[in-house]
Amino acid sequence: MAYVLPPASTPSLPIAGSADRFAVRRIYCVGRNYAEHAREMGHDPDREPPFFFSKPADALLTDGGSLPYPPMTDDLHFEAELVVALGLGGANIPAADALTHVWGYAAGNDFTRRDLQAAAKKLGRPWDMAKGFDHSAACGVLVPVAQVVNLAQGNIRLSVDGELRQDAGLADMIWPVTEIIAALSRMVTLAPGDLIYTGTPAGVGRVQRGQVVKVEIDGLPALVTPVI
Repeated sequence: MAYVLPPASTPSLPIAGSADRFAVRRIYCVGRNYAEHAREMGHDPDREPPFFFSKPADALLTDGGSLPYPPMTDDLHFEAELVVALGLGGANIPAADALTHVWGYAAGNDFTRRDLQAAAKKLGRPWDMAKGFDHSAACGVLVPVAQVVNLAQGNIRLSVDGELRQDAGLADMIWPVTEIIAALSRMVTLAPGDLIYTGTPAGVGRVQRGQVVKVEIDGLPALVTPVI
């Protein structure tokens, strides 16, 4: 088959202990999945089922890659998140079977143009340009599930220039990984190569040019992102 333009390259993630890469198909994100974060954003976590938004796969930014400060914003925010990488897909996946679909885990950062998001919310418009801009989906080295131990009991932390900004237990998620996968698979058919960003804890805030953002999750490689 001939194409009128060269096909785009496939976004991918490095894998711990391997020269192979994990090809990424789609990026899904869960909104407001920690109670304290939901409250700091002005919402009641007890009244909301999980909801989702997407980022383009080519918005992926791997560990150590620099994030050029995006245009059209004066309020760029960090959001530390656990990232789930799927090795099996499907629709209507039961929560009891969901973990068998997971290939691995990584630390992630859902960078957000918060001022654009606030304006979109006020006008009832989509968040796409607040969430899906270039390099907005930072993701660390992917660890195969067989190498991850007691992840659900671990902590997630984010620091800016060494100053701790976010610190929470992964067990504090309103919707655990199993239920996130089950709920999302009722809306779309999932596939191998999909990434799911599972939400951020309280403490999100502004990051400036020249600062370095670090996400750490117990048992996973850290994700370091300089903002330039």
